[in-house]
Amino acid sequence: MEPLTLTTERLLLRPFGPQDAEAVLTACQDPEIQRWTVVPSPYTRADAELFTRKLSPEGWADGTMYNFAVVSRQEDGPLVGALGVNRHSLTGTYEIGFWTGREHRGRGFTTEAVLAAARWSFTGLGADRLEWRAEIGNAPSRAVALRAGFRMEGDQRSALLNKGTRRDVWIGALIPADLGLPGTHPYLPAPDVGAAS
Repeated sequence: MEPLTLTTERLLLRPFGPQDAEAVLTACQDPEIQRWTVVPSPYTRADAELFTRKLSPEGWADGTMYNFAVVSRQEDGPLVGALGVNRHSLTGTYEIGFWTGREHRGRGFTTEAVLAAARWSFTGLGADRLEWRAEIGNAPSRAVALRAGFRMEGDQRSALLNKGTRRDVWIGALIPADLGLPGTHPYLPAPDVGAAS
């Protein structure tokens, strides 16, 4: 897929490029980003350059990983965060992940970006399911997912490998109908087994 830009009221979501390496390097020095995401720790200039110059463009080119720099729409707007939509399977399931720079937290930017990326995933990629996962205890990430409409589906044991250690995660999902959009395939929800007959 050709790289593209998504626009929201306050944000641009655009593909990462070499010009973003310095901002990514600076943001990823944050201990919270290193703790809760799979970015390397310590995070070096070489890591930022690998991500912005190689991994992100290759993900767009081969259709496996769509990484967006989340940037403020104001002139010369700063990098607010990062958001990725990764193909999880060939059956229409994708996974979303994100981080937000420390100075931009608490202003609703990430929820706004997640909703834009979710709509694009359903309409542009043909996703029928968008999953969110975070290590149990990552309450800020969970709060973003809940505000974006993800339904929490439970815990998964040993589902995340982060810096050499397997960790338990929360999992949630969003489907097109949650945003009032049609899916690419019909969806038949399970009957409510607790309902009286």
